[in-house]
Amino acid sequence: MTDRPLWQLSACELSERIASGGVSVAKAVQACVDRMHDRNPEINAVVDDLSDEALAQAVEYDRILRESGPIGSLHGVPVTVKENVDQKGKATPNGVTAFKDIIAPEDSPIVRSFRKAGAIIIGRTNTPEFSMRATTSNELHGRTFNPWNDWATSGGSSGGASSAVMSGMGPLSHGNDIAGSLRFPPAATGAVSVKPGLGRTPAYNPSATAERGMLAQIMSVQGVIARETRDVRLAMKSLIRYDPHDPWMVPMPFEGEKPDGKVKVAFTKNTYEFPLHPAVEKALDTARQALVDAGYDVTDAEPPAVDVIGREMGSALFGEMKILLGDDILKYGSETICEIFQNCYEYFKPYNETELIQAMAKRSHHIRQWLLFLNEYPLVLTPFLHQPTLEWDRDAQGIDGVVDMLGSAYYVGSMNYMGLPAGNVSANYNDGLPVGVQIVGRRFREDMILDACEAIESRVGIMAEKLFERG
Repeated sequence: MTDRPLWQLSACELSERIASGGVSVAKAVQACVDRMHDRNPEINAVVDDLSDEALAQAVEYDRILRESGPIGSLHGVPVTVKENVDQKGKATPNGVTAFKDIIAPEDSPIVRSFRKAGAIIIGRTNTPEFSMRATTSNELHGRTFNPWNDWATSGGSSGGASSAVMSGMGPLSHGNDIAGSLRFPPAATGAVSVKPGLGRTPAYNPSATAERGMLAQIMSVQGVIARETRDVRLAMKSLIRYDPHDPWMVPMPFEGEKPDGKVKVAFTKNTYEFPLHPAVEKALDTARQALVDAGYDVTDAEPPAVDVIGREMGSALFGEMKILLGDDILKYGSETICEIFQNCYEYFKPYNETELIQAMAKRSHHIRQWLLFLNEYPLVLTPFLHQPTLEWDRDAQGIDGVVDMLGSAYYVGSMNYMGLPAGNVSANYNDGLPVGVQIVGRRFREDMILDACEAIESRVGIMAEKLFERG
């Protein structure tokens, strides 16, 4: 049995020890709350401390466990929830000062799923304004720091979630992703995540006064960030739960059929007009070899038109946002976020209404080409970014910064645009920071992506262990 502190244990270990009676829920929650109180003043990942109610709930969950057994697979496991989804009685400001008094009337489906699995929410995590930066900072709560060093971005928009889980504030953090927000933070902090495909996890905020734009609906997904791949798998089994509030949901099981023979993996290092950094190349080579040694059939193969899809995604998404949210961003956003959006508009050239309709038609072509490609190669190993983690405010450093952090991220938002699942796992450790790679998979096959992530993780190691060695 491990002698590590309880706050360092994986969700799998913690849930097993709680279920077997080896540790009480109260002790597990107390350990993570104590760690949160110790580290959060420096990291600023959790912006709404729910420790009092979490500790009270832990006592009740110990009683339930004694009398009737565990509520679910996450019984008593401490988790955090991102502050842009509704949690009954809590604020849903989405990083915007003007929205700080929006109080959720009910839980969002993802919060209900955590509760049904028996998880205990110990805090709500920070997000940038409108959840639309590749870093996490806002005027309402301030900046969330990367636990490795103060220079680097914590990622966005789930930077609070990733920094919380990597700092030991619970083994699981909820996050969401419209154009990289479940993957930018793990790439920056060394955590692990999988962006579910369209229709996998339910999205709905009861506090919302209007429906989101069509692209926001089909690109944005809910998920989880963890320190270990097995914890992502454990949580996703509970989060992939049908909810009729989300009209895009498809009631499919988490696990699909086991493939016959070796799984074919397409491998690319192509970063188009952006130079591939040696640290990223090493990560890709390491990941490839790990998959080969694990029995995968890895072949050099170029996936269809990633650069074209990435550029069209940027023009379409910022076109929709400019039409539907542009006035609110100017009215309620900080000077920094308004300037970033202006630079994004200049670089991405937002589509107008007619162009958006045309782009949606062309989107079907891109998806078809990728589905045909994935029919031959069930998994695709790609760069996530062409370079390692960037400076925390790089996207606020003019158009060059926007291009460096967002415009070059062809492999990121393009997967959201097509609704494909994609995982991120570290495959190198460079200059004191993790370096992540991306694995894209077939629709409804997040399980296969996580299998591949585990193979890479087994070779490279769990990045949080390096971080915990530092204290």
